[in-house]
Amino acid sequence: MTVTVAAFYKFVHLDDPEILRARLGASMTARDMKGTVLLAREGINGTVSAAPEQMMAFLAEVRADPRFADLITKEAPSDDHPFKRLKVKIKPAILTFRHPGADPATRVGTYVKPAAWNALVSDPDVVLLDTRNAYEVAAGTFRGALDPKTRNFGELADFVREHLDPARHKRISMFCTGGIRCEKASAYLLSQGFAEVYHLEGGILKYLAEVPPEESLFDGGCFVFDERGAVVGN
Repeated sequence: MTVTVAAFYKFVHLDDPEILRARLGASMTARDMKGTVLLAREGINGTVSAAPEQMMAFLAEVRADPRFADLITKEAPSDDHPFKRLKVKIKPAILTFRHPGADPATRVGTYVKPAAWNALVSDPDVVLLDTRNAYEVAAGTFRGALDPKTRNFGELADFVREHLDPARHKRISMFCTGGIRCEKASAYLLSQGFAEVYHLEGGILKYLAEVPPEESLFDGGCFVFDERGAVVGN
């Protein structure tokens, strides 16, 4: 059985998460989908799997909502469902950070496409920051990246305060697994006075999918949050 695994997120104001939860839950159940979707007033975040034709129909249904018309997804084939069940949850936030200024709906850093990433991070004036937690970094990371050695995403603000200085570190480039953490992290750094903040569009997963192995600056595997564990880099 071949299924499609799709990951997506969007920071957008939602005033009806309960209604949206019921609607999406019913649609996904009817399509025999598995995975997790988080809803909050700040947006949506999900990783789900389904038969290819069912996934296509589901994503078309989601994008029919004007709030998600431009929803970007990252899709990959899998031999079977990497998730055991379906969960659609309402949370206070789709990504917990708990630091003022981290509001992606207000502003975020400059997106850098995978094709332009190598040139940017090869510049010696650019500080390359891995925004993921220690166990994720241990599986694989970009050459020369700073490891904040965090146990959870909220600790990243402590690392920034203790090790980075807007007066000295003029250009910061960051990355994460799929892009969502960089939305909040880049918003936070901008709020702290860092002038130039960049982040990898689509995260490591999009980079590995688009950059040829012989050109890749990523060493090791990329940890994903399902039964697949760490996946091999390109």
